[in-house]
Amino acid sequence: MRIALCGGTGDIGEALALRWAYHTDHEVLVGSRDPERARGKAEEYETELDSRGVEADVKGFENAMAADRADVVVLAVPAYHLVDTVEAVADRLDDESVLVTPAVGMKRDEGGMHYNPPSAGSVAALAADAAPDDVPVVGAFHNLAAGRLANLDSELEWDVPVFGDDEDAKDLVSALAEEIGGLRALNAGGLDNAPEVEAITPLLINLAENNDTPALGVRFQ
Repeated sequence: MRIALCGGTGDIGEALALRWAYHTDHEVLVGSRDPERARGKAEEYETELDSRGVEADVKGFENAMAADRADVVVLAVPAYHLVDTVEAVADRLDDESVLVTPAVGMKRDEGGMHYNPPSAGSVAALAADAAPDDVPVVGAFHNLAAGRLANLDSELEWDVPVFGDDEDAKDLVSALAEEIGGLRALNAGGLDNAPEVEAITPLLINLAENNDTPALGVRFQ
């Protein structure tokens, strides 16, 4: 399977690219608005994996080119770039593509980080509104600490709430999540449940900052 990470040069994109290339045999495509930056980052990721004895297939492309070649397209971009990114890749998607959004709308003030949903109600809803009608959108990977996820020496024990209205697409993304060692996918229902999942992220950031405990995740028991 080919997995494209639009915005794969950023924190969560890098982390997911490294983990999938490390734990699986999937082909990982790093996307960026700047293809040269994408290729450079792909080479960095391959170098890191090679140092660990892993011969990985990581390539870099402009976002639309990456999406055109992929089965699953992860929108690893900030919430304020999400609609532009979907629109940029929309004509490269078809009814066999799956879009995945881990983005969260947040704002910071003197009290800390706060959930800041768009007028659509959630970032996932924005993605669904912007995506072609026949392309399912799945929400996942919102609540992962990117720095720790990118550190391949870190052992993980985190849950990944996965939501969406297309059950087959949701099952596929759940399986991809669980191929990363230490992650457990949990069915969080349909897209209407996006706000509840997205809002966990600013809570985790505030807990980490106020308790000097970096890289917090969630585990439901």
